[in-house]
This record gives sequence, C-alpha cells and structure tokens, in this order.
Amino acid sequence: MSTGPTHAMSGLLAWAAVTALADNHPIGQLSPQSWAVGAVLATGAALLPDLDHPSSTISRTFGPVSAGASALINTISSFVYRTTRTRKDSNRDGGHRGLTHTLAFALAAAVGTTAVVQQSQKWALPVLMFVFAGLAVRGIMNDWCPKKDALLITAVSAAITGLCVAWTAQTPASAAACGVAVGVGCVAHYLGDAITEQGCPILWPIPLAGKTWFPVAPPKILRMQTGGTVEMAVVGPLITILSVWLSAAALQQAGALPFLAGFDLLPI
Repeated sequence: MSTGPTHAMSGLLAWAAVTALADNHPIGQLSPQSWAVGAVLATGAALLPDLDHPSSTISRTFGPVSAGASALINTISSFVYRTTRTRKDSNRDGGHRGLTHTLAFALAAAVGTTAVVQQSQKWALPVLMFVFAGLAVRGIMNDWCPKKDALLITAVSAAITGLCVAWTAQTPASAAACGVAVGVGCVAHYLGDAITEQGCPILWPIPLAGKTWFPVAPPKILRMQTGGTVEMAVVGPLITILSVWLSAAALQQAGALPFLAGFDLLPI
C-alpha cells in the first residue's frame, strides 16, 4: 500500500479533479460549503480501504474502536477471499487488499453514504464527517501526529466536523455529493495501490486470466515501492501540488476565491 499521506492527498486530488473538470455537471456546481465537506470525505475515504489491515494508518486512528473495526473487516475480507478465489489466485489469508480494495466496495460505500445522509441528515452527516475527518487528519499528518494519540485526532476531527456542519446547507443534492466523494476517495486509493509492486484487485469478482482476485497493475517498470524514494520524492509532492492547484480551480468556479477572479486556473 502507499503511505497514509500519499493516499490522503490522492483522495483530495481526485475530488478536486472531478469537481473542477465537471463544471457542466451538478457535481461541478457545488457551493463552496458542500465542496469543502466533500473534500474532507474524499480525503478520509482514500484511507478507508486499508481498514482491512490491522497495522494500517486507519486502524489506529480512533484507538481501540478503529482497531476493533479493522480486526472485524480483516476477518470478513479473509473469508470472502478464501471462498471466492480460484486455483490460480495466490494461497494467502486474503485479509489485506481484499474485499475493501474492489470497485464493488467503493460503489457500496458511495450508495450507502448517500442513503444514510438522505435518510437522516441531522445526525448522519456529523457522524460521517467526524469519522472521515479523523481519517483525513491521521492520513495527512501521519508523520507528525503521535502514533497512538487517538485523543488528539478525536479533538481535531470534532472541530472540523463542527465547522463544516454549521457552514453547510443539508439538501438531497449535498447528500448525493457526499456519496460521490466517498466513492471517489476509495477509487483514488485503488489507483495508488495499483501502481505499487502488489497491484490491486479492483475488478473483483470479474475473472481475469483465471483469477477472481487479479491484481490490476501497470507493467513492473512503472510500479513503485511503498514508501520508497519514488513515492516520497516524486509522487507524493506531485500529488500535493496538483491537489492544491485543482482545489483552487474548483473553489474558484464555486465563487469562493474572488481574489483569483482575474486568473484562469483551469485553461481547458
């Protein structure tokens, strides 16, 4: 898997790119408030698939709570892998890079988020914001936050949640945007994992080369080592720069940055 900060920033980049480039679609015409909520959700959701790994960044975000959830998801993922793998799939426990690393999971997360927020926005949005804000903070600040300081993460998450919820109008359209943001964040994670040495079983359960858990990946020469020099010195900084640029472009389209009115941040 890519490191937490790279995953988190890739989620923000994916959300910024989708909203900046889809200016003729409702997802590209969000209010600045709804865009900010989506940005938090997408950034946090970019770490969500690694809930299947007990030692991942996400598993220690909220202390025993997230650790327990990680253990449960790892068990479920392992069971699904064992029961659906073919003879050509590797004989592993299947806990990590299993069920949560598939488009089926991303779709379920997106639809589930939309449905929950639509049904009960008063409590569902704050709860979701709190959880995903915690993941986002842990992911981006992983190298600076104390490794086991769940209390600090909880406090920062609560502050971000309070600001976003108080600032955002809750409508059916914003609920759908929340779902899209979570789905986009998950897909960003898959793409990041796909370019590492292991690849990612994005297309499960579609059989490819006789494998239901086929590790989708580019040619080996284009893959990178997790936490290696390429990721830390090239990919990570590049993703951060693109995230800032496209986020500014999306917010400019939403009318949130009037001081940039004379600049064309997205000349396409």
